[in-house]
Amino acid sequence: MGWFDKVESPKLKNSRKTLNNAPDGLWKKCSNCKEILNIEKLESNWQVCPYCEHHFRLGWSDRVALLLDDGKLEKFKKFYQSTDPLEFEDKKNYKERIQQTQEKTGLKDSIVAGTGKINGHEVAIAMMEFSFMGGSMGVACGEAIAKTMDTALEKKIPCIVFSCSGGARMQEGILSLMQMAKTSSSRKRLRDARVPYISVMTDPTTGGCAASFAMLGDLNLAEPNALIGFAGPRVIEQSIRQRLPDGFQKSEFLKEHGFVDRVVHRHELKTELSFFIEMFS
Repeated sequence: MGWFDKVESPKLKNSRKTLNNAPDGLWKKCSNCKEILNIEKLESNWQVCPYCEHHFRLGWSDRVALLLDDGKLEKFKKFYQSTDPLEFEDKKNYKERIQQTQEKTGLKDSIVAGTGKINGHEVAIAMMEFSFMGGSMGVACGEAIAKTMDTALEKKIPCIVFSCSGGARMQEGILSLMQMAKTSSSRKRLRDARVPYISVMTDPTTGGCAASFAMLGDLNLAEPNALIGFAGPRVIEQSIRQRLPDGFQKSEFLKEHGFVDRVVHRHELKTELSFFIEMFS
C-alpha cells in the first residue's frame, strides 16, 4: 500500500445543510438586487420586487386578476391544441412531452385567450404562458393569436396580446414558423379595418414572436427590463465578434431606439391600457 493511500481526505461540512434551515417555498432571492423576498409579499405585489422594482414573470391567471374587471376572462370555447405532425423525438417523445406539460400547468398550450373588460371597455386578449415549454409558439398558439385578432375584428373591439416567449417551437418545425405569417396576416386585417391592436412585451419576447406579431402593434408597450429581440445577446456577440452595448435588447434600450413606444410599470399597466383604449375609441 502506498503512502498516499493512507491519507484520509478531509471531511468537509455540508454548508447547504448548516445554512439553509428555512422551509422551501417561503423565500425567493431577487435576481437583480439579491435581496431575500418573502414569497407571499412578492405575490401580493404582483411579482414585483419591493426593493428594486424588478419584474418577475407573471402567470396568466395573475395577469387576468391584475388587468381585467372582476378578474373575469371569457375564454374562447373552441381551442386547438398541438399534435405531433412531424413525429418528433429528442430525449422524449413530443406527444409525451406535451401531455406532461399539460398535466403540470393545467393548460392545453402556451397561451390563454378570450375576451374581457378593462375599466368597462371590452377587449379581445391573449396571454402567453412561459411555464408551458418556454412559451414557445406552435400551431395551436398561432391559431389562438389569430383567433383573438379575428374576434377583435368581428366585434370591432381592441385587441391586446401579451408576449412571453422563447420563440417558435422546434418540435413542430416549419409549421411553427408559418405562424409568423398567419398572425401577421390577421394583424394586417385589423389595420385595414382600423381596429386598434396593442402589443405588450414581457420578459422574454424573443425569436419568431418578436419577429412577427409582438412588434407590429399600433402601440408597442413593454414591462421594465424585459429581454426583447430575435436572437439572444450571446448568439449575436459570437456572430459579429463584438461586445454589445450595456442593456442591449432590454426594454429601455429599445425605447431609446424607437422599437418600443412606452415602458410601463406593471402596477400602472391597467391604467395605461385603459387610457389608450379610450384614446383609440
